[in-house]
Amino acid sequence: MNYSLVMDFAKRDLTERYSGSLLGFAWNFIFPLANIIVYTFIFSGIMGAKLPGSSDVFSYGIYICAGILPWTAFSSMFARIATVFPDNRHILTKLNTDLKYFPLYIVVSETVIFAGTMLFYFIFLIYAGYQFSWLLIFVPLIYLIQVLFAYSLGFFLANFMVFLKDLREAIQVVLLFWFWFTPIVYVFDILPDFAKSVIVWNPMTAIVNGYQSIFVYNEVPGFTFLAYVLLLSIFMLFVSFWIFKKLEKDIRDFM
Repeated sequence: MNYSLVMDFAKRDLTERYSGSLLGFAWNFIFPLANIIVYTFIFSGIMGAKLPGSSDVFSYGIYICAGILPWTAFSSMFARIATVFPDNRHILTKLNTDLKYFPLYIVVSETVIFAGTMLFYFIFLIYAGYQFSWLLIFVPLIYLIQVLFAYSLGFFLANFMVFLKDLREAIQVVLLFWFWFTPIVYVFDILPDFAKSVIVWNPMTAIVNGYQSIFVYNEVPGFTFLAYVLLLSIFMLFVSFWIFKKLEKDIRDFM
């Protein structure tokens, strides 16, 4: 699959997702913007939620957005890659392309949306009087690990999606529990020790904590656990490609 084809699919994905609606392409950014408004101005401004030990009125809003925006990007990318073959059956049965790299168009389109979302987040941070630091250089690195994790996990499940249709619904249930198993709404430090010892091995805990370290605590992210996620993702990617090689003919036949 070549670069121009990936970009063409990504453009079509962004423009056709809300085709026929009045605002069209703008909806890709309206939903993330709505998230920021809800979690900052309502939770922080109206409900007065604050981080423990902080008197800043926007502290909880900054914290929750630093977690929920990457989570939304991850969950959307992961779920869409996992279902990419049945969702694009009408295209893939007519197009002879390398299925291993076909989901890359989802990575591109979801990255564009995430970049736009982060732009809104940065505007909010400026409004809140946030002091930006050099630690922002680590944001693209954490996002790269997040994308690799979403791709490897999504492609692993994509190998079985055409055979097990219940997987689509199962993914939504798993994501629901996974969200609350990740310290996004609550603070990791308030958990009891037994819960910390379990949740710390959740790959999304390392990723979300990385963003929170930068935007909330002005600290260098914990690279030990991020390295664990990176190695896990590389391992899963190799396993996924190996399984795909064994199942490719059957996947194409079932589509």
